[in-house]
Amino acid sequence: MSDYTDNARSNHESPEGSETRTSAGRRNFLKTSGLTALGAMLGMTIPFERNLPAGLIPVALAQDTGANFLADKSGLTLLGDRPVNAETPAHLLDDDITPYKHLFVRMNGLVPQTALDQDAEGWTLTIDGEVDTPLTLTIEDLKSQFETVTSRLVIECGGNGRSFFQPGTSGNQWTMGAIGCPEWTGVRLADVLKKAGVKSTAVYTGHYGNDVHLSGDPEKVVISRGVPIAKALEEDAIIAWAMNGEPLPALHGFPLRLIVPGYPASVSQKYLNRIWIRDKEHDGAKMTGDSYRIPAYPVAPGTEVPAEDMVILTEMPIKSVVTFPETGTKVKAGETTEVRGQAWCGKGDVAAVHISTDFGQTWQEARLDPAPNRFSWQRWRADVTLPQHGYYEIWARATDQDGISQPPLSPVWNPRGYANNIQHRIALVAEA
Repeated sequence: MSDYTDNARSNHESPEGSETRTSAGRRNFLKTSGLTALGAMLGMTIPFERNLPAGLIPVALAQDTGANFLADKSGLTLLGDRPVNAETPAHLLDDDITPYKHLFVRMNGLVPQTALDQDAEGWTLTIDGEVDTPLTLTIEDLKSQFETVTSRLVIECGGNGRSFFQPGTSGNQWTMGAIGCPEWTGVRLADVLKKAGVKSTAVYTGHYGNDVHLSGDPEKVVISRGVPIAKALEEDAIIAWAMNGEPLPALHGFPLRLIVPGYPASVSQKYLNRIWIRDKEHDGAKMTGDSYRIPAYPVAPGTEVPAEDMVILTEMPIKSVVTFPETGTKVKAGETTEVRGQAWCGKGDVAAVHISTDFGQTWQEARLDPAPNRFSWQRWRADVTLPQHGYYEIWARATDQDGISQPPLSPVWNPRGYANNIQHRIALVAEA
């Protein structure tokens, strides 16, 4: 695990800034130098150097480590560096609009060179398949031909909360921090699809990007997921080119990505260059098998579920997190302490949030702010007074518009550990 101190500046420099500049310099050097320089860069000979295809560099130099990629992030916990995956501690999720430095990272492959270089020259987005008029659009076309919109939209990994399932499941062991709510700017996916003319035979979308497979094989697709056409035609999904008023960062999909709120973030394709409208359920990479699928019925923990009984995870469940105070904080017994956090739901708005200070025996309703737009998270606040010296826990429980609340323990188990919406809890110590 690694922690990164909060020293980010407006030019994205940090204590590791010199290392970041060195990485950029190394990439530029590799693009302009001959193969004979590669051995020196690696610090060893390359016996079969002459066989390396032109334009292809050794994988050891082709991708920075997770630590280098996270140099501009602050306080994230690194879960893996190939691909890069890092989550955000709960107390760093207190902003109404999640800043770049605190947004979790979920990569399925390697960051493409175009994103590293922030080079969008010649970039196009293709809309094809079950449409009347296939489209090939530049970023300027998107900006000039469609209405630009800006929304705060939650993006959450389908495996957020996976570490709390028992028995454990494979995959990144996210706790509560694979979540964020930046402000995204782009055009409505629905507007673009309507211009292409979606045929009555359209069933599903299939999304593609130019990220690089871990093997380095350019023929292998890293991830290609999709959504039912009805979801794609809702007004909330965005083809985004900016996050928090700035061009998309390399780790978050430069120059274009989809944001499909309410569904797991895996459908919000990074490095977007094609949307294929299908006449059947999409069967791209990580759409089949157990990937982002859950049993069609409740199963006992550890059960092996037949493939035909697995269904695609769509709406994410109701959820909340305590962002203040930080767990372990000491407060004064008998004095009022503010507790606050965020709540969100794959269906849209949250109905209510309650907190408990006595391990769930009694519950107090929190003040819940309205969402600035659909699928944003919502701020909640509550004042608590811990009666005497001792150890306490704050439990948070959100409820959706259908009256469904977060469970105190992990919900129904599934083989890949998706959609865990267990109640979040933090520790407080009351001092006399």
